[in-house]
Amino acid sequence: MILKIDRIDWRDSLDILNEKGFALIPQILSHPDCEQLIRDYGSAELFRKTVSMERFRFGSGEYKYFHKPEPEMIGSIKEQFYSKLVPLANHWMELLNSDIRFPNSIGQLQELCESHGQTLSTALLLKYQTGGFNTLHQDLYGEVYFPFQLVFFLSEPEKDYTGGEFVLTQTRPRAQSKAIVLKPRKGDMLILTTNFLPVKGSKGFYKSQMRHGVSEVLSGNRYAMGVIFHDAVS
Repeated sequence: MILKIDRIDWRDSLDILNEKGFALIPQILSHPDCEQLIRDYGSAELFRKTVSMERFRFGSGEYKYFHKPEPEMIGSIKEQFYSKLVPLANHWMELLNSDIRFPNSIGQLQELCESHGQTLSTALLLKYQTGGFNTLHQDLYGEVYFPFQLVFFLSEPEKDYTGGEFVLTQTRPRAQSKAIVLKPRKGDMLILTTNFLPVKGSKGFYKSQMRHGVSEVLSGNRYAMGVIFHDAVS
């Protein structure tokens, strides 16, 4: 797998992420890499757990968590992107007057997770078929959570599937939540907040909660890969 990370304008992408709580970056994965990941979905030995969304009322669909040690490509993604995102993560903590500071490397974050009983991989592949959807949620997994995560889109809208838009919501003081609807293409990557966006109010910055999900797939199959930097409670 070759990540086209050199295509990213990091200054612009981080500015957008800081302002909106998400940044969509086109064509980070090649189409052959997307297709290989879709084939990997059928390789049972790669995964520690399969989750039926219906069983837990998370929606309709299925996802699979990778085993540890995670595939080399997952480790490479985490290492490359964590180093770019951690300065903004710590800036957010400063804005919110939080004592939390995230370590400089993904290895140190994993050690911090382990000290809190979080040792299970949270990287996953997701599959939605016709009628599939994912309810609005946050991927926290334990006491320690990094404020950003990644989604890689492996299927082409209007060709491989219809419907299935990526949906985000943002809470606003004394108002209805704001909805954001995205339709990324095959190979695109989304960086998004795991939990909240710092927003400036009259008394300083506050946490505006954000959640994400997937609208109903109207036809076809939709695949995606999620990369969450923190681990899950054992």
